[in-house]
Amino acid sequence: MSALVLAALDLAHPDHHATLLHKTAQMADLEGADIAVVTVIPDFGMSIVGSFFKEGAEQEALEAAAASLHAVTQDILGQGASARVKHIVRHGTAYEEILDAAEKHGATLIVMGAHRPNFQDYLMGPNAARVARHAKCSVLVLRD
Repeated sequence: MSALVLAALDLAHPDHHATLLHKTAQMADLEGADIAVVTVIPDFGMSIVGSFFKEGAEQEALEAAAASLHAVTQDILGQGASARVKHIVRHGTAYEEILDAAEKHGATLIVMGAHRPNFQDYLMGPNAARVARHAKCSVLVLRD
């Protein structure tokens, strides 16, 4: 099994995409690793939340996220590099899905962004902190 660098990309923050994907490619090049990019959309299936969406909205969101993920990687890394990237779209809780994707795909490094913490994050812990604490591989957290 070869090395794999997994980039956790939040499609809601396009300002960070280039930095995160370029650093992921750089780390993959250093290790001779493959690249996978994961994005997580919220789970619409929760009973109280799901009732506000039309039937099939979750599947539409997953398909739109997959198309966006492919477009972002192609725009930033180029068509040739993007063709070699494994694109993963998950739905659920961000840190849980990132950790699960890393384990399932055998990631040797996770690269993800983190915003500047505010007081609330110190009490609850942001996704990056949770991934860093619980990942079975190294985690590189890029600050904005």
